[in-house]
Amino acid sequence: MSLFTRRARRGRARARTALAVAGAAALVALAGCGSDDEGGSGGDESLGPVTISGQNFTEMQILAELYAQVLADDGYEVTQKLVDTRPIYIDQLSSNDVQVAPEYLSGIGDYLNTEAFGPDADPITDNNVQATYDEVATLAADVGITLLEPAEATDQNAYAVTQEYADQLSLATLSDLGESGETVKLAAAPDCKDRQDCAKGLESVYGIDIAEVVPLGFGSPEGKQAAQNGEVQVVQVATTDGSLEDDGLVLLEDDQGLQPAQNLIPAVNSEWLTTNQDAATSLNELSASLTTEDLAELNARVDVDREKPADVARDYLESEGLLG
Repeated sequence: MSLFTRRARRGRARARTALAVAGAAALVALAGCGSDDEGGSGGDESLGPVTISGQNFTEMQILAELYAQVLADDGYEVTQKLVDTRPIYIDQLSSNDVQVAPEYLSGIGDYLNTEAFGPDADPITDNNVQATYDEVATLAADVGITLLEPAEATDQNAYAVTQEYADQLSLATLSDLGESGETVKLAAAPDCKDRQDCAKGLESVYGIDIAEVVPLGFGSPEGKQAAQNGEVQVVQVATTDGSLEDDGLVLLEDDQGLQPAQNLIPAVNSEWLTTNQDAATSLNELSASLTTEDLAELNARVDVDREKPADVARDYLESEGLLG
């Protein structure tokens, strides 16, 4: 079965043959069903403590809750410890002070590549999910981290315009914008002008004529407001931004694959995983269910509707049959 084959989204049985956990050859192969000691949902005996970490922003809060509730349902005693930056929790994940972290495929890949080979290292990530996974999994294994199965859900850089602007120029894709010949201002992160996945790539890949990168931040309210006011024409956002519709913005499709694969993926400590195979099975089931649209909706419920991450996570898991 392909690494990315989706399972049925509803009515799945919790007990099933354990999924193969991909990784470098140095890792111990995982196979067969969990033993009685490893346990599963419904058991009275705790499977032991597990700490989940990641960066502290809305989407990661939701993902940490999804992971935590799935593992708690299996019988683990779960602690969440979100931090400010990736280097903090990657170091802890490598040393087994943290056991599980939600990650972004190219995000962790670019970080590990830079750590291993320096800031001028040749890139190992692109828009091919499988090829990127193979490269990143090898680097992760070298520091004691195993990547499980990536979700269909992906949180990539994206570019939005107002619905009015899209309608005026008949825009659906970034190629459409380039072919329109329009000169635009782009509200984006301060480093956008020097990044291939931002202004440089928009110009070289899509032929978009960017007059100015206005440094209003990534997906910021200020950037969105500038687009609404006509001060800029394009704003840098995320594919999982759940507030775009309320803001009157629409994404332009990255039809030529400028953005690298940023699929959501569980990263786990390799040593811990060898005796906690059931956790891999449960997290892989979650990955098989989660789509970009799902994540955008969950983000909107927290950022727009002001619901709690724990509540929206439980609603989702129950609706997908992933608890109990």
